[in-house]
Amino acid sequence: MARMKFLCDAERCIECNGCVTACKNEHETPWGISRRRVVTLGDGKPGETSISVACMHCSDAPCMAVCPTDCFYRTDEGLVLHDKDQCIGCGYCFYACPFGAPQFPQAGNFGLRGKMDKCTFCAGGPEKDNSEEEFKKYGRNRLAEGKLPLCAEMCATKALLAGDADVIAEIFRERALRRGKGGQLWGWQHAYGKDGAPAPAREGGKT
Repeated sequence: MARMKFLCDAERCIECNGCVTACKNEHETPWGISRRRVVTLGDGKPGETSISVACMHCSDAPCMAVCPTDCFYRTDEGLVLHDKDQCIGCGYCFYACPFGAPQFPQAGNFGLRGKMDKCTFCAGGPEKDNSEEEFKKYGRNRLAEGKLPLCAEMCATKALLAGDADVIAEIFRERALRRGKGGQLWGWQHAYGKDGAPAPAREGGKT
C-alpha cells in the first residue's frame, strides 16, 4: 500500500496561490477556512522563498496525541483524517500542530468555534465515498475517484507534489541532482546562512 505525502519544492514555488484557490473551489470551504496557504520567508529580500503549506499527515501526528475525543484516525495510505461528529471544538489540535493545519470556522471559547476543518489530502472522511454527506463535511473525495489532490495537479510549476512518498522522494532527488548543488543542498550554508562550517563551540561544550 502506497504511503501518501505532500512535498513542496521551494525553489519552484512562485507564490501564485493557485493551490490555495484550487483547494477552496474544489471543496467549497466556508469563508475563513484555508486548508492550504502559501508562506513566504524573507519577503522582498534577496533569497526570498515561498512554500505551500497544509496538513502534512505526520507519521507521529501531534494532533492525534492531544485530541480528547480521539476524532483523528489514520488510513491505510497513512493519511491523518478526522471525524467531525466526534469533534468538540476544543482547539487542542490547533495548538499542537506545528503547521497550523487545523482551522475553525469562527473565533470563540471552548466549544463555540465550531467543528475543526483541515486538509484531507482530497480523501474525504468516514462517510460513504463521494456521498452528499461526505462532501458537505469534508469536501470532494478525489482519491476515491483515482485522482490526486487538486492543489498539486493545478500547480503551474510542479513545485507542489502529492502522491506515493517513495515516488515523490525520487522526483525530488532527481531535481536536486540536476541542480548540481551536491551536499550543499541541505548543508550548513543553506540551514544557517554561514560559510558552510559549524559554529564554534561555546563554553560548556554547547554550540
